[in-house]
Amino acid sequence: MARPHVCFDRILPRELFRPQATERRAGRTRAISPIGKAWMNGSTLRVRFIGGTTAQRAKAKEQAGWWEAVANLKFVFDDAPDAEIRIAFDPNDGAWSYLGTDCRSIPLDEPTMNLGFLDGGTAAHEFGHAIGLAHEHQNPAGGIQWNEAVVIREMAGSPNFWDARTTRHNILERYRADQIHGTAFDPKSIMLYFFPAEWTTNGIGTEANEVLSDLDRAFVGGAKMYPKKTAPTVDTAVELQVGARRRTKAAIGKAGEEDLFRFTVKTAGKHQIDTAGPSDLVMKLFGPDSPTALIAEDDDSGTSLNARIVAPLEPGQYWAQVRHYNRASGVGDYTIRVRRL
Repeated sequence: MARPHVCFDRILPRELFRPQATERRAGRTRAISPIGKAWMNGSTLRVRFIGGTTAQRAKAKEQAGWWEAVANLKFVFDDAPDAEIRIAFDPNDGAWSYLGTDCRSIPLDEPTMNLGFLDGGTAAHEFGHAIGLAHEHQNPAGGIQWNEAVVIREMAGSPNFWDARTTRHNILERYRADQIHGTAFDPKSIMLYFFPAEWTTNGIGTEANEVLSDLDRAFVGGAKMYPKKTAPTVDTAVELQVGARRRTKAAIGKAGEEDLFRFTVKTAGKHQIDTAGPSDLVMKLFGPDSPTALIAEDDDSGTSLNARIVAPLEPGQYWAQVRHYNRASGVGDYTIRVRRL
């Protein structure tokens, strides 16, 4: 029985002891994008190659373009030293990628992705991880009935050589429904690998998917991830005036919504960005002049359950991203203000 190449998830040290869980909640069986891993809608992500042949680099660029065609994201292959995505081609290290914005937490001299093999749509699969997508076979709505003993035994052999814990993390365990945004299980997704029927208890395996599915395109280009028209982007974010006399009114009108604001600092110094009102809010601050460079994140430092960030800021443009603490059902009004202290 042929053993499939399977990529493995790279997770940050702070999340090593918070793996996806197996419990399920009735009525909320949707998945593939772990909450909190997506880049800002409209982001430009720079890519640096660490080695690789001309043909390998060309394939990576080509398949990254599959996502760029449907998502409101742009990839720039400029080999910038501080590129958000850094790709190695070590044949002894398999295929893997950190998920979405986790890439920003990796030292700049280390890769965030490895393309140790480039079978079929492998590069597209890994770029799917890089923009924030998880493995489809770990979808809580998935129907794969694993024969766990067989899977663990087979993944211990070539070409993967995984121990049982690694196999459980990357194949057998599912995300909880409250950990993800997503769709119903998609058997055609590029994020789903081929698994033999012998690895299941009901004799139903999965196919090798080498191109983006219709649902992949709809989900990534739709309201949950990177819509091109209906959601705020880095370019269409609401403008805030530093030191404005009146606070700006806003609202989380729909569960899971994230509001985006931008402001320009002209004079260096300590600044405060805070929300006010009855809603329980979380805020992230990005910049200067980079919507992927996270400066700070805050939950309850403001009045009541509001967010408040105080930081020394250099001249440049900044972005504040605001969401409700309760991603599943939280909505409500609030106001926001930025001022120099």
